[in-house]
Amino acid sequence: MVKIAAMGDNVVDCYVARGEMFPGGNCLNVAVNVARFGGESAYVGAIGRDAAGELIRTALSAEKVNIARLRHLDGATAYCLIGSREGDRIFLDFDLGVSMFTPDEADLEFLAGFQAVHIGQSSGLDAWIASAGHKTLISYDFSTRRDAKHRRDIGRHCYLASISGEDLDPDELNDVMRELLESGATWVLATRGRAGALLRNSSTSYSTPARIIQPVDTLGAGDAFISRVLYGLLGDETPEHALGQAAEAAATTCRHFGAIGHGAAIDILRTDREVREWADVQMRG
Repeated sequence: MVKIAAMGDNVVDCYVARGEMFPGGNCLNVAVNVARFGGESAYVGAIGRDAAGELIRTALSAEKVNIARLRHLDGATAYCLIGSREGDRIFLDFDLGVSMFTPDEADLEFLAGFQAVHIGQSSGLDAWIASAGHKTLISYDFSTRRDAKHRRDIGRHCYLASISGEDLDPDELNDVMRELLESGATWVLATRGRAGALLRNSSTSYSTPARIIQPVDTLGAGDAFISRVLYGLLGDETPEHALGQAAEAAATTCRHFGAIGHGAAIDILRTDREVREWADVQMRG
């Protein structure tokens, strides 16, 4: 069985117009998706002792993700307020709450029981990448961060380095992927939205088209894609098969609200009414 842990960010994504919040965050989404694909999955992170934190804990348990290293801390669970303007999703506000935590030696030892650990650039854990890499393989999501020095520093530790490349032209994308491989990454994945995705190692490049659907919500689609590629590579699937399955997984994610579902009524730092009134002011402004 493929065994993957995820360590880092979590959040509740609050959809203002719907009055609902959904568990999310790059690392949390990867942990849930791995479990859904049939792998043994674990999540290492921190939540608050509040309704949002309980929603996250309950969702992870329901998805059969190992939460032995999930911290419950005093303070607010991280959240992001999501609105819409002329049909486009916009991010109104966020609070990282207690999600930015410091791993301890027990966390790192826990990772040794897995084939790989996934960490995202938004998790604030770059200082622990090398230590985690001594315990297991590293999957790292650079997302849209374009700092060349950062790529070199982190890429050398990566089994799978992932980037969001929808905003890059072909030459820019090729340069970024080449630089990550030259830094030491074994595999580099570039997701490009409707343009599909590329997966490369030092000798071969693979690609897959996107599955074109009418999306309900695109939040979490990239995380699903990364999860399935990592799952496939560690499970000795061919790169072509892993990419194809990843495209299907991303399309499935776009068919429902929230990255992993598990929606609940908004109950965070503000009441539902206060959230709506505040967000209306932000969108008008």
